[in-house]
Amino acid sequence: MKLTKREVDALKPGASDQVIFDEELSGFGVRVKPSGAKSWLIQYRNKHGRSRRYTLGSTTKLTPAEARARAAKLFVAIADGKDPADERRAAYDAVTVAQLCDQYLAAGKGRIKASTLAMDKSRIERHVKPLLGSRTVASLTAADMEKFIRDVRDGRTAIRPAKQENGKRRRGGQTTGGAGVASRTLGMLGTILERAVRDDILSKNPVRGIARPKDNERKPAFSFETVAALGKAMREAEAEGENVTGMRAIAFLLLSGCRRMEALTLRWDMVDRQNRCLRFKDTKSGAQIRPIGHGALDHLSTFEPANAKPGAYVFPSDSKKGHFVGLPRVWGRLCNRGGIEGVSIHGLRHWFASAATAMGYSELVIAGLLGHRVKGVTARYATAPDSALLAAADRVSAEIMARLSSERPSDNILQFPGRVASEAPS
Repeated sequence: MKLTKREVDALKPGASDQVIFDEELSGFGVRVKPSGAKSWLIQYRNKHGRSRRYTLGSTTKLTPAEARARAAKLFVAIADGKDPADERRAAYDAVTVAQLCDQYLAAGKGRIKASTLAMDKSRIERHVKPLLGSRTVASLTAADMEKFIRDVRDGRTAIRPAKQENGKRRRGGQTTGGAGVASRTLGMLGTILERAVRDDILSKNPVRGIARPKDNERKPAFSFETVAALGKAMREAEAEGENVTGMRAIAFLLLSGCRRMEALTLRWDMVDRQNRCLRFKDTKSGAQIRPIGHGALDHLSTFEPANAKPGAYVFPSDSKKGHFVGLPRVWGRLCNRGGIEGVSIHGLRHWFASAATAMGYSELVIAGLLGHRVKGVTARYATAPDSALLAAADRVSAEIMARLSSERPSDNILQFPGRVASEAPS
């Protein structure tokens, strides 16, 4: 076939790499990987009669006409005795892992989410470069990757913050090891090394097939009794002058299942009461509409200002500039008061999911409530949440609110609203 945009877009991935050649320009083709990624290439014989393949670029970056023109120029150079594949390999033989990582970060600007790119940069600077930065990409082996993951896991790249004059360590700047850090860093490195595979520098990604260590972090134990204990601790803390905004944010996290920064950066104009959802412009999964139950909305209603300024934070900082930032300290004090152990702030999101599980909801529905990308649930709605997800959000938030309010609330800052009888779960 003639490789046009329509023909290339229609190509479906198979179980292994597929190469389809153009019927007009001999040796010019497109490769389709099992992942669905497609790239232009040429196949030729060099002056020694050896068959070579040379990748021109992704089909998302080069149009058929651009790729065809580039291929035609290379065929002229090949006829003059040049070998573009060998020239590229020779150029990359001297490329270090540090240089390849820098290329990845530069190419990622504008294509990869800024927050993701910042995290990747941190892992590169703190783990990859110290251990592998000076190594050439072409020299990497599977054994190198196994040693790398062991070194990160065992803390060889761990850094503790410097001490200040008062003897205390500065806040921030700490780097730790551990199974989770090692696994995520190796996954990122594997993505970076795919660039070398794509450019035919490596015949195989050395990260492939490497067993990653299991993260020993356990999801926090959940029970509705623990939620009730948290509600009691919050009422006691309120009476003793605990930070109002912090406790409001904690209650909202538990009632909505939001991530910490999704809640703390939430603005009032993102709360859509009519469609009962939160409209995020940016989340871990991109722009998103998140269903929210009446329990969470009622909680927000207890402290929503009458005339909120456009863009005002739902949980503002004490200085009224920016959003609230002292949540870990508030949560730590509440945990101490309520006897809650081993639960991070992110654990409240797990609690929300556990409550939904205990109420009989499927993993697919729970994924939709949490904002995970799941075909058939989150992909079904574009301007308003799915009615089934709204019904689930209502029941889960109502049940959690009932547990938080197990004792009769006073007319206080939290004002946990009671559960409507008709919304009580069966």
